[in-house]
Amino acid sequence: MVSSLLSGISLGFGAAVPLGPINILIMTNALRSYKRAVAVGFGAMSADLIYFTTLYFLGTKLTQNQVIAKILALFGAAFLLYIAWLIFKGRKEKIQTTTLVDNKKDLAKNYLKGLSLTLLNPYTIAFWLSVTSLITTSHLNPIVTIAGIITAIVVWITIMPFIVYKNKHLISNRVNYIFSVVSSLIMFFFAIKLLI
Repeated sequence: MVSSLLSGISLGFGAAVPLGPINILIMTNALRSYKRAVAVGFGAMSADLIYFTTLYFLGTKLTQNQVIAKILALFGAAFLLYIAWLIFKGRKEKIQTTTLVDNKKDLAKNYLKGLSLTLLNPYTIAFWLSVTSLITTSHLNPIVTIAGIITAIVVWITIMPFIVYKNKHLISNRVNYIFSVVSSLIMFFFAIKLLI
């Protein structure tokens, strides 16, 4: 039971912490609004849970289909390019020193960005395929393991943007400009990587 929980927590942090498109999107949004950044994170986590549940209960045949993988890669690359453009376009925006009013529409939009970006990422499928295989072959308790995974992801997607949001006053507009340009280039890199 404890080993299942610890395995789940480490797998959750393994999925959530690496610098990739989702974390860049969360950090970019956290400079403007904590709630919007968390909405992106919960969208990504929802996609993770969809893939995990699908792979665990329906098996791996569908997700190992090369045609499906290529379609996902094309849509994923297009969406990454779109996000890269949005970040680059907003590079000259001033960092918000006042709290933005977050309406339900903005939060829903950010949730859908996180959900779409994660659903369209073939690497997400590969990750959850390996997690599913690990759980079934190492006799971990699936419910306890997934509870550990969810706990770790929730901790990351709430704490990391909170730290960025609370320290945004330490970031100058020039640093924000550079961060936006670099972030958009990283998104562009991931898009090209998906196409290749």
